Amino acid sequence: MAPKTRCSWAGATDPLMIAYHDEEWGVPSHDDRHFFEMLTLEGAQAGLNWRTILYKRDGYRRAFDNFDPRKVARYDARKVKSLLADPGIVRNRLKVASTIDNARAFLAVQKEFGSFDAYIWTFVGGKPIQNSWKSLSQIPAKTRESDAMSKDLKKRGFRFVGSTICYAFMQATGLVNDHALDCFCRGKKRGRAL
Repeated sequence: MAPKTRCSWAGATDPLMIAYHDEEWGVPSHDDRHFFEMLTLEGAQAGLNWRTILYKRDGYRRAFDNFDPRKVARYDARKVKSLLADPGIVRNRLKVASTIDNARAFLAVQKEFGSFDAYIWTFVGGKPIQNSWKSLSQIPAKTRESDAMSKDLKKRGFRFVGSTICYAFMQATGLVNDHALDCFCRGKKRGRAL
């Protein structure tokens, strides 16, 4: 049996990167907890690489109450101090503070729209954008849609949500399908369980 062809960024030897690529990246999500997790992780990645964040993901889940925005929104100075001492996450004061601020903004969006899911899918017209890239070099760092998302999230009080971070978030949560044309995941019928 021939080896599977994957998007080049997934590599060929790291089991965690391969599993993330094969089972999660680009799969349309409708799970608010997952959206909050990916917003947090994509923001944490700023200035770092995804592999670093992926290997700290379990640490983030533990440190941030499994990304329950109701709990994270109530974090106080003592909790921030313990987070900044936690080697399981990126110990950056601005990124930790932004996660707490983002939890509060996330709850406000849920209250206004009924769910974050109902809000976030409006940026792509309710269905995934299907791109047709032949190689990694063709994939843009940001798009008109990620620009609009970034602008609106910032207006609502979110931080670490620049257009490039928003585009990575869109890829991760399946709002866009950027699997390369020759990637075996490209045509797979996939969806996240709620």
